Amino acid sequence: MALAIELARKGEGRTAPNPPVGAVLVKDGNIVGEGWHPAAGEPHAEIFALRAAGEQACGADLYVTLEPCCHHGRTGPCTEALIAGGVRRVFYGAVDPNPRVSGRGAEFLQKSGIEVTAGPLADECRRLIAPFAKHATTGRPYVILKAAMTIDGQLATSSGESRWISGEASRELVHRWRDRVDGILTGSGTVLADNPQLTVRLPDGGRNPARVVLDSALKTSPDARVYSAEAAGRRLLVTAADPDSDRPGPFAGQGVEVLTVPRRGEHLDLAAVMTALGGCGLHCQMVEGGGGLTGALLRAELVDRVRLFVAPLLLGGSNGKPLFAGNGVVRLADALRLNGLQVSRVGEDLLLEGEVVSCSPD
Repeated sequence: MALAIELARKGEGRTAPNPPVGAVLVKDGNIVGEGWHPAAGEPHAEIFALRAAGEQACGADLYVTLEPCCHHGRTGPCTEALIAGGVRRVFYGAVDPNPRVSGRGAEFLQKSGIEVTAGPLADECRRLIAPFAKHATTGRPYVILKAAMTIDGQLATSSGESRWISGEASRELVHRWRDRVDGILTGSGTVLADNPQLTVRLPDGGRNPARVVLDSALKTSPDARVYSAEAAGRRLLVTAADPDSDRPGPFAGQGVEVLTVPRRGEHLDLAAVMTALGGCGLHCQMVEGGGGLTGALLRAELVDRVRLFVAPLLLGGSNGKPLFAGNGVVRLADALRLNGLQVSRVGEDLLLEGEVVSCSPD
């Protein structure tokens, strides 16, 4: 199953609206077939594994990260292919959250005489399909908040200088993350202050995700690097719905997709933003913004996972740029906690990563 997970990760960021899936066929203790799902419309992982195994699939055990499908979509049901191939046992990591499939694939196989077992490595497999599960059940993208801060919790100095708080190894890792998500989200303040590209720049290439800018008042220029058509990938601008304006104004004819959502007070309704982005087919969204945007997303409970680099720096004082701007919680019971916290070393930095959950007993 660990190998199946490793294979599945090859498809991360490339399979929407499907999840990344990996599969391994084992017979007499030997691996006879491997497969992973490369993109929507392509065969599923189980099919590639069956093709690789050929006649050796008969009597083999299948380890697959997700419950095999039993419905007709762009491709045929994997359950029927597994039965036809003579697979003896199926071990699957996660139940498919798709209501058309959930539990039915396993049940179909069992009724056909195949022994089916949930697990092993169920938690790892569920994390693998978390973006797919979030979109399938809510229509919104899975949101990863990425930030780099000093030991004393600052994003930037009092003058706004932030390049570079994190080290070179951390910045390269961020580009590998970008290559594996559907979109990168930032705010107009970051575009105006830093003029970022938000593209993937890796020695071995990569794929640019959609670049998404939240700009309620259209303060950013269409000449900003984030909107450049020279870099491949979708460009999206989310602004406030205003029937009395000429939006998209200066962005008309620039190839930028303009989405309008309601305001919530002085700012965009962030829940409506996420619903709109989910409607555009973005399953996994990484946030790279300032403290105002990140703080607002946390308060709105729209963040699913945090990836936080801590650099060995101390700025001192209280006039720097805090990691999360705005008013924090008053009671500890209202705090957000990171579950499954992982701590690792990336160059000279520490990387803290975990799923966001509420501390409230409710």
